[in-house]
Amino acid sequence: MDYVVTITAKETAELLPLERPQSSVGPDEVAGKTLVTLISAGTELASAYLGENFPATPGYAAVFQVEEVGENVQAIQPGDLAFCMGNHRSYYRVKADQLLLVPEGLPPEVAVFARMMGVSMTTLTTTAARPPANVLVMGLGLVGHLAAKNFLACGYNVYACDPVESRRRIASETGIPNILSEAPLEDPKLNGKFSLVIECSGHEQALLDGCNVIRKKGEVVCIATPWKRYTELSAHELHHAIFHKYAVVRSGWEWELPMGLTDFTENSVWSNIQGALNWLSTDRVNVESIYDLFSPVQAQQAYQKLLHKQTDRLAAVFDWRTI
Repeated sequence: MDYVVTITAKETAELLPLERPQSSVGPDEVAGKTLVTLISAGTELASAYLGENFPATPGYAAVFQVEEVGENVQAIQPGDLAFCMGNHRSYYRVKADQLLLVPEGLPPEVAVFARMMGVSMTTLTTTAARPPANVLVMGLGLVGHLAAKNFLACGYNVYACDPVESRRRIASETGIPNILSEAPLEDPKLNGKFSLVIECSGHEQALLDGCNVIRKKGEVVCIATPWKRYTELSAHELHHAIFHKYAVVRSGWEWELPMGLTDFTENSVWSNIQGALNWLSTDRVNVESIYDLFSPVQAQQAYQKLLHKQTDRLAAVFDWRTI
């Protein structure tokens, strides 16, 4: 029997049976048993767990062990570990060009974080700022935490801020330097010195602060989805900051890049994720101590802990090896 984590009602997650396709694996397909899947807390909570359309089957990334390989697939063998994008389910069947092989020796529960590293790698590969420029990451949830580590890995001088003490502590304990509780608007040594601000909170005050702390002609990139309004700030305040700082404000939507490499473009979604897997494999980026493992049977508990911030970790990973 296969299973899928399903949001059946608001704030209700269940592990439900899932019927496996009866047809044979296609000539260009690969299939196998899921080992782990990663919860993207921001998106999955806002769009599914707290959503209004049910049932929903959220998810972002998975690592599975290959069991079956189509006749046209040459580079993948049974027993290989494969990374793919998708929801929380116990069995995967995907096109061979929609997965990446996990580097040998990289634990599945670590490899799956390549997906969330890829969110900020789009900004890393499109920004005009070059190392060792000063970069400010605003928001130290999972996406911001990994953004800080991505940019550190490439030689940028990274600062990061978050009002939540537990997030600052995790960042400090896992190697991120220059941790602040808020944007350094009152610090003359830092204000106006950032070439790039990466907004990872989805909060409009953070966006405004980013525009005010940037150097003239610096970039402010909005990575986080603005799921809801938090303040009564007016557009005039943001307009004023953009105009007087000559700020370049843009979306950091990861899908700006093509899925695969194309002529006349640098990088792609898949090549960035491949790079993230390599960085995790060589410990260039470390995710130790930032996640909890849950059995999929504990899906409700996992989402509740993330929703109510009842964990001192940034992320949750479902371990399907227990099913």
